[in-house]
Amino acid sequence: MKRLLTASVAAAALALGISGAASAQPIKNIVLVHGAFADGSGWRKVTDILERDGYSVSIVQEPETSLADDAAATKRIIETVNAPLILVGHSYGGAVITEAGNAPQVRGLVYIAAFQPDNGEALGGLLKKTPPAANSAFPAGEGYVIVNPKTFHSDFAADIPAKEANFMAISQVPISVSAFGTPITDAAWHNKPSWYAVATEDRMINPDLERFMAKRAGSTTIEVKGSHSIYISQPKAVAGLIEQAAKDAK
Repeated sequence: MKRLLTASVAAAALALGISGAASAQPIKNIVLVHGAFADGSGWRKVTDILERDGYSVSIVQEPETSLADDAAATKRIIETVNAPLILVGHSYGGAVITEAGNAPQVRGLVYIAAFQPDNGEALGGLLKKTPPAANSAFPAGEGYVIVNPKTFHSDFAADIPAKEANFMAISQVPISVSAFGTPITDAAWHNKPSWYAVATEDRMINPDLERFMAKRAGSTTIEVKGSHSIYISQPKAVAGLIEQAAKDAK
């Protein structure tokens, strides 16, 4: 009996050791969520870096029809990955990951020049409290808006080549106005560690608003010199923050 008990204790200790080792493994899955007026292709440079460094990347293509629809699209990708992951959002995508990030697979949230709203907050209210430098919303019909193509380069992507920015302007995805008026119901950053990259030259979201939201959430924060589109213009800095989150999250 004594030998059996000793063997059982040893087996339990071994199992705990294996479990502990597994939980200590770095997270290798990254899910990227684009912002308003854009699509997932903007993540190409960041994805190339992450994949080179051994990460598995999934990209959400939100319909931008409502916050609920975009959160649902994100949750579908999270469920498909079905493993520990870091959830990343740019711009409006920050609201999406805040709403969708409570899934148990999500171990950390990374905000890239993004909204990071609290419970009960809507993006429109945040923009009114701390207005951005740009006011480029342009009606696209049937309750949707886009960024005025004439000012897209200067307001959205001033630090990328004009040819690339102009293509983004004519291929941008309209977003429903309702998405900016829908309050967050359960902000995931209250329960998950978060990281934030402030874009110091951002004209779409006031950098001071970015700093306020990051500080309020207790996010590990870096500042990156660049436009709202730092995920395109500064892919090394953005990928580096994502990789830091993957290594530090538990």
